[in-house]
Amino acid sequence: MDPPATLHLSSSYSPAGDQPQAIQALCDGLERGVKEQTLLGVTGSGKTFTVANVLDRVQRPALVIAHNKTLAAQLAAEFRSFFPQNAVEYFVSYYDYYQPEAYDPSSDTYIEKEAEINDEIDRLRHAATAAVLARDDVIVVASVSAIYGLGSPDMYRASLLELSLGQTHDRGTLISQLVEMYYARGATFERGTFAARGGTIDIVPTNEERIYRLRLDGDCLAAIEILDLVTRAVLESPPRLMIFPAKHFVVSPEQLRGALVSIEHELAEQLAALRTRGKLTEAERLERRTRHDIALMREVGYCNGIENYSRHLTGRAPGDAPDTLLDYFPKHFVTVIDESHVTLSQIGGMFAGDRARKETLIEYGFRLPSALDNRPLTFQEFEARTPQRLYISATPGPYERRRSGQLVEQIIRPTGLVDPETVIRPITNQVKDALTEIETVVQRGDRVLVTTLTKKMAEDLAEHLAQAGVSTTYLHSEVETLERIRTLDRLRRGDIDVLVGVNLIREGLDLPEVALVLILDADKEGFLRSETSLVQTIGRAARHVRGRVVLYADTITGSMQRALTETDRRRAKQVAYNTAHQITPQSIKKERKSILADDESAPAQELLRPLNPDDLPKLIKEQEGKMKTLARELRFEEASLVRDEVIELRKLARTLNQR
Repeated sequence: MDPPATLHLSSSYSPAGDQPQAIQALCDGLERGVKEQTLLGVTGSGKTFTVANVLDRVQRPALVIAHNKTLAAQLAAEFRSFFPQNAVEYFVSYYDYYQPEAYDPSSDTYIEKEAEINDEIDRLRHAATAAVLARDDVIVVASVSAIYGLGSPDMYRASLLELSLGQTHDRGTLISQLVEMYYARGATFERGTFAARGGTIDIVPTNEERIYRLRLDGDCLAAIEILDLVTRAVLESPPRLMIFPAKHFVVSPEQLRGALVSIEHELAEQLAALRTRGKLTEAERLERRTRHDIALMREVGYCNGIENYSRHLTGRAPGDAPDTLLDYFPKHFVTVIDESHVTLSQIGGMFAGDRARKETLIEYGFRLPSALDNRPLTFQEFEARTPQRLYISATPGPYERRRSGQLVEQIIRPTGLVDPETVIRPITNQVKDALTEIETVVQRGDRVLVTTLTKKMAEDLAEHLAQAGVSTTYLHSEVETLERIRTLDRLRRGDIDVLVGVNLIREGLDLPEVALVLILDADKEGFLRSETSLVQTIGRAARHVRGRVVLYADTITGSMQRALTETDRRRAKQVAYNTAHQITPQSIKKERKSILADDESAPAQELLRPLNPDDLPKLIKEQEGKMKTLARELRFEEASLVRDEVIELRKLARTLNQR
């Protein structure tokens, strides 16, 4: 079945509040060719729904960039619910663990690149590039991984295999084409493999969890079937099929031969330069490592770290920008930058850190100078490759405000919820006053967030509150990801009433149960008490009908004044709207579904106690299936917890087998 040609928004809701005018203004801007626009949308105003409506109206492919994997997964899930008939894909770094190659000259320590690739995320990356090249109704939600080198889209496109029923195909030629596309021959039915038996060729593509079966009658392609990977049941028999390469870095034999000549030439030049400077050890190291890589590429067409030779493999000139996901999109695509006040600075900071690390590797003979061109885009290159951009933020930064052709406000919430009331109290006795506020709110059954300036202050305050009988804990960057997830879940369930943190806005908190936010030392100017941070922190109480914020300060700083003025402006606008439309605000009702499955927080040993050791293989298989299902649904935090259980189960199985 051919995919739909257009994006089709599916929702039981209609735009309301400020959404209709925001949608119209942004669409008009895109149609007029406005290069940059900003949607200033308050917390809870439905910014994602607005963007979905915009994309539905303008009918263009879109790239949505978020500043971390978790937020990207949440956005992808939302867009998939809005566009169930279309291709909504997820593109982030496929590393579960990544230690980049590095060298520390002060201790003469070389750190080899170490990486653990998440197979499911790798599949999703391939699904994203395949969708962008094959169809127009596509939305890709990505992290900043979108600006890193990916391989030439032209080579990728030239290598894909397009098949139609009735075509003439020699079996041997088909098999050779699959090998050149980096598919491995074997009967394992893993992604990126194929098996040939007589006139039947089974292929497991890298972008799907299905099997493509080709049936040849002599040299005629007599049948194309798509099978379920597990049951082998035939799902459909399409008349046409596109098979994409198994890797993004695709190089033809001719290009590889030319690249090896170019690498040899650069190696000779760099060896001469190092020896002239008396760096004989570095020259010997570079020659040994590079010649080893050249031998591998000549023999099997690949080597570890092949991306460091990408400039030669793609024929780029020194300093040219690498090909990235952006280059796979057609020219008329739209780029949406979510939480732009954070994401833009992240995009801008990638290049410098990457370059500093590689310059050291080059200086000490671990890499050729061309490795510098295996890099993320500079910010200027990113700007040049994104023809039209929508910035989305409750607190747009100076860059967005300066550059945008129009700034569209979305202040009115369809729910009628108003921005929380704000109160300023002196710092003297702030902890004692905070405890009084907490006790009042907790007695009503609501939750509280408290933000401090340092990790130590957060831990000490949490301990002090606990000693006073308050159910509380702390949250900051040193708390492991899965423990953060458990903590947030406990807060929502009411197992704890108060959460103390340093920079709680970074956690992407969506906690409708929070009725009170306490900001300690609010007058200490700096990153954690800037206008943007204060507005974002105040917004954590904006999902509760009784939302209040107390700022403890002895003076009103410029940041505080601007944040409070903006909050009061938004509040007044919502109150006037509610009065005019006779709306009674109600707290957001969000299902308290644990982001961790009911039994997934239990240690593997607890799960095993009632089990016979003979049942271990079956349990491991069940948990692996559960892990893959969660990953397919983009619930990666839950998938990672199940993965940890699988690891523990495997360890236990090995221990039992050794007895």
